[in-house]
This record gives sequence, C-alpha cells and structure tokens, in this order.
Amino acid sequence: MMGLMGISASLVVGADGSTTHAKGSAGVSSAHDRADFLARRQGFDCIIIGGTTARSEPYSKTPVPLVIISRQSSHPVPENPHAHLWNLSITDAITAARKGFGESIHIEAGVSILNELLSTNAIDDFYLTMTPAVGGSNIFDWKSALEGFEFCAMREIDGTKFYHASKLESGN
Repeated sequence: MMGLMGISASLVVGADGSTTHAKGSAGVSSAHDRADFLARRQGFDCIIIGGTTARSEPYSKTPVPLVIISRQSSHPVPENPHAHLWNLSITDAITAARKGFGESIHIEAGVSILNELLSTNAIDDFYLTMTPAVGGSNIFDWKSALEGFEFCAMREIDGTKFYHASKLESGN
C-alpha cells in the first residue's frame, strides 16, 4: 500500500457529498465500503479521530491504538482499552502519535479535520468511498479534495465507487 509510512485518511460520502445521515456515517455507507474500510485500517500503527466522530460512530473496539482529539474532558469511548483522549490540535496529535505509536497514521475524522489536513497537503493517501446515498448532511467537496493529489484511481463494486488518491512517491 502506497504511503503506509505516512498519513492516510478515509471518508465515505453519499453521491451528493453528504458524510452523515441521522448523525452518523452508517446512513451513507454500504456493505462494500464497510468491508474495505475495516480491512484497510488494520495496517496502521494508530488511528486518529475527532471527538464528534468518537461520540457518533462505533469505536468501542479498534485493531490498533485510537487517539481521540477533543477539547471535552469526558472520554467518549472508555470501554476501548486502546483509546487515548488528547486535547491537542490535529497537527500536534499526529506528531505525538508518530512518537508514541509509529509513522503509519490513519485519519478517520470528519470534514473539519480532513479539510484542515487537506489544506496543508498533510495527507499522503486518501481513500474516498462514494455510495449512491443522498439526503444526508455535512457536505464534503470530494472533487476538489481529490484534485489535490497527483494520482487517483477508482474502482466500482455494485454502485459503490472507491477512490484512492495519493501523492506520487519520489522516483515513481
């Protein structure tokens, strides 16, 4: 997998760019998206999410350490023994996670954190899944996000499109 030693991010969107439906991503996801996502995330040293994601998505079990960045002091997933609650910016959290867990970081955060990382060109690999779902909220400009990468491949399974955008490695 390209970028395995860098920063990767995953996001699922509906056909209209919505990232949530009924306060979670399940309403815009698909069975193929979920299977792909669960398989991919196991290859990382650490997963980073925001507090809102931690409170609205199922994070009680993760295959690797989970860092939740939040300004709130209450731990949103205390049942996960791998979860760490940090009151840090996304940039500082990535730096601390690299020191504490390893270089391979997977971002599973919402639109605001992803937009911040995309605006600073901090993501090496971006896995975007688009399902036929429409009518959700938290719209993400996925076309502009993908344009910020040098390489982008797409495959489709039963109406779910899987985009993998990456920076080209030097020498490739």
